[in-house]
Amino acid sequence: MDTIKDKNYQEELNKARAELEMLYDIGNAMRTTLNLEEILYVILTAATSHTGLSFNRAMLFLVNEKENRLEGKMGIGPDSAEDASKIWAHIEKNKIGLEELIGVEAQFDHLKKSKLNQTIKSIKIPIKENSGVIALTALEGMPFIINTPEAKQKVQDEFSILLNMDEFVTVPLKAKNKVIGVLLADNRFNKKSITIDAVSILTMFANQAGLAIENSRLYEQTVVLSNSDSLTGLWNHGYFQYLLGEEIKKSSLAKSYFTLFLIDIDNFKNFNDVYGHQAGDSTIREISKIFKDASRKIDIVARYGGEEFGIILPITKKEEALVLAERIKKAVETSPRLKNITISIGVASFPADGNTKEDLIAKADKTLYEAKRSGKNKICA
Repeated sequence: MDTIKDKNYQEELNKARAELEMLYDIGNAMRTTLNLEEILYVILTAATSHTGLSFNRAMLFLVNEKENRLEGKMGIGPDSAEDASKIWAHIEKNKIGLEELIGVEAQFDHLKKSKLNQTIKSIKIPIKENSGVIALTALEGMPFIINTPEAKQKVQDEFSILLNMDEFVTVPLKAKNKVIGVLLADNRFNKKSITIDAVSILTMFANQAGLAIENSRLYEQTVVLSNSDSLTGLWNHGYFQYLLGEEIKKSSLAKSYFTLFLIDIDNFKNFNDVYGHQAGDSTIREISKIFKDASRKIDIVARYGGEEFGIILPITKKEEALVLAERIKKAVETSPRLKNITISIGVASFPADGNTKEDLIAKADKTLYEAKRSGKNKICA
């Protein structure tokens, strides 16, 4: 009898040790980056990896406090049983560990093609009691395991149908005793039962994940504050230079292209002399807002210095960029909040007009000068 007890005790001890080692390895993986997108990828890869928690699929939703809703941020897992078999066979054959799975190349290659990820990113769930089990997880701050006929009947909402879920588990992501998101996992393809032990280890993992996400957010807030222009909230000159360099690297690797605008407010010194610096600051703020509103989400808008601004337009050819430049110029010219204010825009494209920061800025500066010299309120490329 004592021998059986000792054996059971040893098995439990070995299991607990293996789980702690796994959580330690996952924790180390999460500390390799402070970029939020990369952190989310590490979390979901750890939840689905054979060296991690081994779920078939994992999906992550973060709380948007302003809108009081959960927003789908990322989903990882095969799109079909056939994909699942291929992926698992490849991982097993090549003995791929967690470190290899979270490599940057694998990350973006997988996410771009994933139907699950695209579906998750389209989901927004109001945090209300009648919004389903994902919202309830955030409200109650506790895990839910859906693994009985009764429980499954209760959660036949649009999201479980959309995600083709049968048996699944949701756990809250917490930081400083506040729910910041929800992690959802299931075994859609191998139909492996989700046990209480699996929920327990997933909950411990979720606590780690919540802190990693919060640290990433705090870091990104610090980056934004330290690199923003205090008057406009746009990126400042130094960070604009850094982002331009990064865009050149990215476009060079992808054999892609982008366009750069340098923009100047026409006759701004005269405006300041007539109306004063407070009116000048107000004008700069208003123009900054127009630039942000007229630009796309992927565009990078910065205050280059004084009354000059820079905009980087990724994956945009010169011809396409000129359409946006015209729209921005028109928006400033017709704004009811601005008094006879116009702008001039100089345009340069990578790689057609240069392969370095210096060349591109020089070309955009030259075309901006031409726009000012030939009458102002113009675009030159």
